[in-house]
Amino acid sequence: MPLNRRKFLERSAAAGAGAAIAGSAAAPASAAGAREQDRGRGPKRYSFTVMGTTDLHGNVFNWDYFTDKEFDDKAHNDVGLAKISTLVDRVRAERGRGNTLLIDAGDTIQGTQLSYYYAKVDPITARRGPVHPMAQAMNAIGYDAAALGNHEFNYGIPVLRKFEEQCDFPLLGANALDAKTLRPVFAPYSMHRLRTPHGRDVRVAVLGLTNPGIAIWDKQNVGGRMVFPGLEEQAAKWVPRLRSMGADVVIVSAHSGSSGTSSYGDQLPYVENAAGLVAEQVPGIDAILVGHAHTEIAEHFVTNKETGAQVVLSEPLKWGQRLTLFDFDLVWSRGRWTVERAGAQVLNSNAVDEDPRITRLLGDEHRKVVAYVNQVIGTSAAAMTTAEAAWKDEPIIDLINHVQTETVRAALAGGEYGALPVLSQASCFSRTAAIPAGEVTIRDAAGLYVFENTLEARVLTGAQLKDYLEFSARYFVRTAPGAPVDTAQLTNAEGTPDYNYDAVSGLVYDIDISRPAGSRIVDLAFEGAPVDPAARFVLAVNNYRASGGGNFPHVAGAQQVWANSEEIRNTIIGWVQTEGTVDPAAFASVGWRLTREGVPVF
Repeated sequence: MPLNRRKFLERSAAAGAGAAIAGSAAAPASAAGAREQDRGRGPKRYSFTVMGTTDLHGNVFNWDYFTDKEFDDKAHNDVGLAKISTLVDRVRAERGRGNTLLIDAGDTIQGTQLSYYYAKVDPITARRGPVHPMAQAMNAIGYDAAALGNHEFNYGIPVLRKFEEQCDFPLLGANALDAKTLRPVFAPYSMHRLRTPHGRDVRVAVLGLTNPGIAIWDKQNVGGRMVFPGLEEQAAKWVPRLRSMGADVVIVSAHSGSSGTSSYGDQLPYVENAAGLVAEQVPGIDAILVGHAHTEIAEHFVTNKETGAQVVLSEPLKWGQRLTLFDFDLVWSRGRWTVERAGAQVLNSNAVDEDPRITRLLGDEHRKVVAYVNQVIGTSAAAMTTAEAAWKDEPIIDLINHVQTETVRAALAGGEYGALPVLSQASCFSRTAAIPAGEVTIRDAAGLYVFENTLEARVLTGAQLKDYLEFSARYFVRTAPGAPVDTAQLTNAEGTPDYNYDAVSGLVYDIDISRPAGSRIVDLAFEGAPVDPAARFVLAVNNYRASGGGNFPHVAGAQQVWANSEEIRNTIIGWVQTEGTVDPAAFASVGWRLTREGVPVF
């Protein structure tokens, strides 16, 4: 993969300059470029590169622990820090190590069984516990700073603080504040000094901003302890400070998408995906490394409304599939360095091999986790898969709902709410999850539930459930009666992700996809009779949805009658271990289907 070395060297008088060290200057590099320009042949210039990753989600190896084989997808992407390390080494060799920085935009310690194992099974918080694999890998690669992501808080503050302690670089969160003092509880920024051949160092500030949605999604971990104000507000506070401290270049590492939208509606007065708004509203920013949205933005320019300056944004694809390169050209003018040009590109990790230094470093941890996830916990009477679960009521999703329903029903038995009927919601988190016929392993069961969600019980009325289902049914693209149905184009309407389509068990209903969103639920029934709008039901629901994730109506404000701290994934694993055999005949049924004017689509 070419890195345009000639183009870079032509515009940089400082190729090969000394190392970038936060808060200090490195040894002088070649002075040839400095002498040439200092003789009056032109203004002093310097170029450097900031590399960026985001949403690594516990991926070190190019490996899928849920399928127990090398990662692959339809686009043949690769994943993992071992791949990123190879790209980083190549960029440093081309640009000169001292002309580069490496940062991340958050969501680092959750997402794979590797990261789960060292948070829960062999936790880093234990006395004489291990060093987190992500800390080991990122330290070895040489990260300079990382912003906090919302998933950093999933395992609780002690795990996050231990991870922070194990990192050789700062975790940044200017808008993660103490609930009482309103002071930052993590470092707001880091300052890095790059030595140029001109005797004039370049000071680069990295401001870290995280997602306000943490207050909702991880309320059980941060409620009463931390608050998370909006990114625009905190950027407006800190960017001028960083400039006054002598920052020549200001980069924001933001765990926040660029679209200006929110999945939690009006539950918070802040925007979830605010990176574009920050660029537009806050003067003094040169570039933003975007995270959280799991989309790829190679290079996008936003015009600041106050100054008219162009701010470059880039978001590398998740899990270490891409590496962003921000290239900056600076010129010495009026006694300071100013950015003359800034651009961005992304490099694809599938073009390089894994760095053997990283795979050797964490080989033991990898083998330990592979052995763990391959433990047999039971058997299945039939094979089940999520391949069509996004548009059909499939037994594998019924399994999740069955386990959740039984768990909540048992918890409420004999109590005030024990007589209410229990329903359950579940989503198709992965279209490649499967339970094989025969032996079932931890990885098979865990693959059904890739998030660390916990289970709650909320009371909703029949009318509220109808609204809930209508909201969920927005997921399907409106398709006229008789029109061809292409399942590749049928779902994810208006960008709705798979995890924001809920199937509710215990009810029977049709979804008429020929109708406009908001009026699609037909023949909604419970136990053979139309659902009474005033009837009360208990809904077994994950904590993400119950706290407002996805902005589903009613559930966030509904009465909570039970909650559990155990991950749903572990509840499923425990259920399989207890039952011994998974038999779809015991729990699978067709409770919902897609129709058009009464005619089933499938």
